[in-house]
Amino acid sequence: MLRPPGYTRHLRRSRPPARLPRPLRSRPPGTPRPPAARPPPAARPPPRATWSPPPPPRLAPAHLPRSLRLPPSRIAPTCGWRAPAPPPRPGARPRPPIGARGAAGADGSEWRRRGRGPGCCAPAPALLGLLAMDDDDVSARKGSFRKFLEHLSGAGKAIGVLTSGGDAQGMNAAVRAVVRMGIYVGAKVYFIYEGYQGMVDGGSNIVEANWESVSSILQVGGTIIGSARCKAFRTREGRLKAAGNLVQRGITNLCVIGGDGSLTGANIFRKEWSGLLKELAENGDIDREEVQKHAYLNVVGMVGSIDNDFCGTDMTIGTDSALHRIIEVVDAIMTTAQSHQRTFVLEVMGRHCGYLALVSALACGADWVFLPESPPEEGWQENMCVKLSENRARKKRLNIIIVAEGAIDTQNKPITSEQIKELVVTQLGYDTRVTILGHVQRGGTPSAFDRILASRMGVEAVVALLQATPETPACVVSLSGNQAVRLPLVECVQMTQDVQKAMDERRFKDAVRLRGRSFESNLNTYKRLAIKMPDDQIPKVGAAAGRSREAPVSPADPGVLGSRAACRREPPACEPSAVLQSNCNVAVINVGAPAAGMNAAVRSAVRVGISEGHKMFAIYDGFEGFAKGQIKEIGWADVGGWTGQGGSILGTKRTLPGKSLEAIAEQMRTHSINALLIIGGFEAYLGLLELSAAREKYEELCVPMVMVPATVSNNVPGSDFSIGADTALNTITDTCDRIKQSASGTKRRVFIIETMGGYCGYLANMGGLAAGADAAYIFEEPFDIRDLQANVEHLTEKMKTTIQRGLVLRNESCSEHYTTDFIYHLYSEEGKGVFDCRKNVLGHMQQGGAPSPFDRNFGTKISARAMQWISTKLKEAQGKGKRFVTDDCICVLGISKRNLLFQPVAQLKKETDFEHRIPKEQWWLKLRPLMKILAKYKASYEVSDPGQLEHVHHRGHEEPAAI
Repeated sequence: MLRPPGYTRHLRRSRPPARLPRPLRSRPPGTPRPPAARPPPAARPPPRATWSPPPPPRLAPAHLPRSLRLPPSRIAPTCGWRAPAPPPRPGARPRPPIGARGAAGADGSEWRRRGRGPGCCAPAPALLGLLAMDDDDVSARKGSFRKFLEHLSGAGKAIGVLTSGGDAQGMNAAVRAVVRMGIYVGAKVYFIYEGYQGMVDGGSNIVEANWESVSSILQVGGTIIGSARCKAFRTREGRLKAAGNLVQRGITNLCVIGGDGSLTGANIFRKEWSGLLKELAENGDIDREEVQKHAYLNVVGMVGSIDNDFCGTDMTIGTDSALHRIIEVVDAIMTTAQSHQRTFVLEVMGRHCGYLALVSALACGADWVFLPESPPEEGWQENMCVKLSENRARKKRLNIIIVAEGAIDTQNKPITSEQIKELVVTQLGYDTRVTILGHVQRGGTPSAFDRILASRMGVEAVVALLQATPETPACVVSLSGNQAVRLPLVECVQMTQDVQKAMDERRFKDAVRLRGRSFESNLNTYKRLAIKMPDDQIPKVGAAAGRSREAPVSPADPGVLGSRAACRREPPACEPSAVLQSNCNVAVINVGAPAAGMNAAVRSAVRVGISEGHKMFAIYDGFEGFAKGQIKEIGWADVGGWTGQGGSILGTKRTLPGKSLEAIAEQMRTHSINALLIIGGFEAYLGLLELSAAREKYEELCVPMVMVPATVSNNVPGSDFSIGADTALNTITDTCDRIKQSASGTKRRVFIIETMGGYCGYLANMGGLAAGADAAYIFEEPFDIRDLQANVEHLTEKMKTTIQRGLVLRNESCSEHYTTDFIYHLYSEEGKGVFDCRKNVLGHMQQGGAPSPFDRNFGTKISARAMQWISTKLKEAQGKGKRFVTDDCICVLGISKRNLLFQPVAQLKKETDFEHRIPKEQWWLKLRPLMKILAKYKASYEVSDPGQLEHVHHRGHEEPAAI
């Protein structure tokens, strides 16, 4: 029998040793209760190698493999009694409460558990009240009642799912989620092939789906159920036929995946539904009973479009994948453009929306971008040529110009890529090429972001349909920050149409505002980073040439942040350059392990800092290099081309500053550093805490400091996302796709894949959701041999179907005993004759590679926001000689739910598990049941309140936009 290290003979002892991973301790009815007081461990005799009296027989089923059968002392009795929990051992993690760990049914039902391991069982009905409360019963004390999926049932309901309009990567993931979630809750789910055309034609175009119908489609681009533009559905006669076809199959719930036109058509169909049924009854096509039985139609939409042109959501399904295609092309073009010193004009899709053009320009550092919502000002031809020639003068060997296909000028006249090429050749004489990407952007494998987004939206859409009433308006499931929200479909469509109306009327500022906070934030950031202001227009901070050291700064000076005395402490009088320095000195440092997107963050910080009037310094090799004085001034052109490069150009180390605080303080005094931006992972967070604590001893450390999280582990407190995590997640997803494909020929094979992340299970959990894994073992959710047993049984049953492959992910530190090798050997042994097993340790390939578009965009925007915060802090100290000693001067900048927040590290200490280097609460754990449900496990999933239908609104300019 296979046992993990340190797991010797415990199954034959009357009481399992304390080191086991949470064994289930119980005693049979009738045996005396153990005494309350027990001798200390040192005084206890060693346990005897004999069992205690056997309980009533409820032994492991005979068909289970011998090595997975549990002895009677490890098996729960069938009655509702539960043994009292033993006192916790020192240093042990606290056991979750009964509502989370499990309990026996009071009616003598079979033992059931919730949220215990990768494949957990459904809670007994008697436990729903317990499950509806949090661990500390906060919700119950407040009088609210949390909603769980167990309260909803789809029995007797039928759901139709269709894709309409242009296809987009990730649509299949949404279809898969709708089908499996619908079947999970007991509803019938129907494919409607070829969009609205299939609904009108009926017949074989409307087919009931089963669990295996959506297997192996997660990684496939486009849509397997087809999409077509239907003219017939635009007429009442066409919608009458469609209603008849739906009623024949009892479909009264419709899930539409498409753009604004598709969703508008669905809303019109819903409004006319009752009238259409009456007309069908009058024509004799259906009887009156069916009219009453199917009296109303519920509609929920998901926006599937690469254009990201739908108002009300930060991202539509397919947009991130389209950005991947664009950035892949741009990165490839840059190498050939540098070789020949060429200018490339790239035309991207987007119809009348410039989102793809804008974000790709931001992600690759394009020289110029043309957008429909923000056309160039009069005289743009001359301005663009000046900008291109200035970049060449800075020894830049290439120029990239990105054009949205719907680009226009201020008179609403189109601007074409050929027109731009002719202008550059005529005015500058540069060797210029045009590349039109076209439908390449629609194809290919969906990114990890799109798979997760589509899966979340699909599950939420089914829940919305189950909660819908006749009075519920048609809604759209959308993304706000990292939260899934429901918005009224009519409001979203109306605002989307308002954007086009504003552009037609040449109200371009209104068009940008109506696009949403994400678009507006992207545009402002690009403008700031793309064009370098002349030196005489850059705001000066402190004494300028010809201004005495004590001369006051006029408030009327444009961009003035404060006097030199306010921005930095007076240098020693012997320093000759003291009078000549006019800017605040801000340093940037990378700390911890490298993460893709770090360089984009450094580039953004440097350029925003320079545009704010600061003098920027780069610190090489982390805190170790800081102490050694590896500090160099860095300019605007020095960071050109950094956006698409992986790793850390500045160099980074895990060394903490604790042992070098005096040397670091000396370097800060030598270089007159007035503020510090730290980009890194958990080591950066610990280093920030040490610098904060040392401010009492070293006055030089009393400056504003802000940390931007950058780590593949995504384990920094204060932020839901970290720079680099998305790139690592895409690496894991791509690898899993290839591994699954390798099993398509051999069949009956299970893969065990180990991911990075330390004790944080983000990569394993989200990678499992994106790759369609059968299980994911993580540290945050303890598991034991019984969970491994359940997973082996699950895979054994799966091999009897047409899906004859399995995928299991394991976080590298999820368990001390259940190592990757142990799980591999266990699966191999127990799967003999049913399936074979392979293992793969991904290792440091998760830290390498070019950053994904998300990480480039996220790193650029969050770093720019951090520099704005630094400038604000320095401006507040203007003329006051202020020392930055309060907690709010040393912060972590992160995205929390829907907002960018600066949180003092002193407050975040309470939210941190320092032993395991993870936050105490992690948002993505709420998505863990989704992976289990979509893998055909029973799980308890908290759902949204049906009354929480939000309204579309826009934030004021004073509120920062989230990424």
